[in-house]
Amino acid sequence: MLNDPENYSHVASEVDKGFLVAAIQMASGPSVDANLEEAARHIEDAVSQQARLVVLPEYFCIMGMKDADKLLVMEQFGDGPIQNFLSETAKRFGIWLVGGSVPLVSPDPNKVYNSCLVYADDGNLAARYDKIHLFGLSMGQENYAEDKTIMAGDEIVTLDSPFGRIGLSICYDLRFPELYRKMGAVDIILAPAAFTAVTGKAHWEVLLRARAIENLAYVIAPAQGGYHVNGRETNGDSMIVDPWGGVIKRLPRGSGAVVAKLDPEYQARIRKSLPALKHRKLHCM
Repeated sequence: MLNDPENYSHVASEVDKGFLVAAIQMASGPSVDANLEEAARHIEDAVSQQARLVVLPEYFCIMGMKDADKLLVMEQFGDGPIQNFLSETAKRFGIWLVGGSVPLVSPDPNKVYNSCLVYADDGNLAARYDKIHLFGLSMGQENYAEDKTIMAGDEIVTLDSPFGRIGLSICYDLRFPELYRKMGAVDIILAPAAFTAVTGKAHWEVLLRARAIENLAYVIAPAQGGYHVNGRETNGDSMIVDPWGGVIKRLPRGSGAVVAKLDPEYQARIRKSLPALKHRKLHCM
């Protein structure tokens, strides 16, 4: 674990009263520099609305003309312009900032890790999660096979933060509820994504609300949304969902920041009234 929960005790009482978070929606393209510039604008907008935890979507830094393009910009863990941007931006604004996914070097030179990176408000890395479930789809004109260019992770990652315990996931992970069960009790689930338009229209909202309800957790789900220069269309509809499964706020299309308040006291009341997490009988092996 990269973080130390004792460092956050001084803000516990303030957070208990509620805090603002942001899910950033983008339609990223093949230029890393251009994507980082756009991300910076949306982050600044979220900060101007007092967001303290800001989450970028999957592939925020690159949506290449072809899947292998991300190999051209992959970074060594701990070094590179994308990671520097995240660290410096978190420190500059004094926020917790999550890079929905960053292409990092893997043992296979023809594949990257698709890694969610969490930076604390001092700019230091708090957690890294390598996407476990790799998307595959063959439906009409749409064909995707992430395993051709991405190496799957194998470690479930949670972290303590000033905002409570956070569980990390990416996009396709949403279809595998056992991942979230194995996280244990988390207060917030992060689900940065780049859902396709076809699968997103059918399943995106249902999956997000189900994960929130099952785990009595807030879900922050920033997404890619719109038409990309490579011809792909992503679903968008970034949203923040409460522990009762209600959508607090969403952005159906276009780029921008979805900002909403999370209320730990409300979550505690829900968990006390419906202690489903304590009623579990079957546990993942």
